Amino acid sequence: MRHLKKGQSLFEVVLALFVITLIIVAVVILSTNSISNSISSRNKTLASKYTQEAIEWLRKQKEVDFVSFKSYITSNSTYCLRATLDWNFPGNCSSSENIGTTIFRREASFVSEINDGKTLITAHVATSWDDSKGTHEARTVTYFTDTRDQ
Repeated sequence: MRHLKKGQSLFEVVLALFVITLIIVAVVILSTNSISNSISSRNKTLASKYTQEAIEWLRKQKEVDFVSFKSYITSNSTYCLRATLDWNFPGNCSSSENIGTTIFRREASFVSEINDGKTLITAHVATSWDDSKGTHEARTVTYFTDTRDQ
């Protein structure tokens, strides 16, 4: 008569624990990646919003008084555009010059040229931020002309 063993062997228990551990590790890795991607996507969206906000402010400055607007633009000029959008911070942003209490820095650089007697100003606006994966930015380029010349 054959004797039947009841229960699991030590090998079966170790194998089951190994499989369960692999599943738990995979779930943790997927969750971590998902959270990281979500945060990265949120930061990209916010940076794009801050960049667009600066473009709209520049457009308004140009529409109110093109001569004053043009006076801030030298041949190649850059401004750090903090939370209060103004012309008070010429030059590149330092690592501590963020938009308010956020992690974002916003800069606008300009190139002015004259074509056929008309001024063309090219504005490059970039909002950047740093995280564990490096430095990222949302960038846009806009062209301004004096609409009174039209």
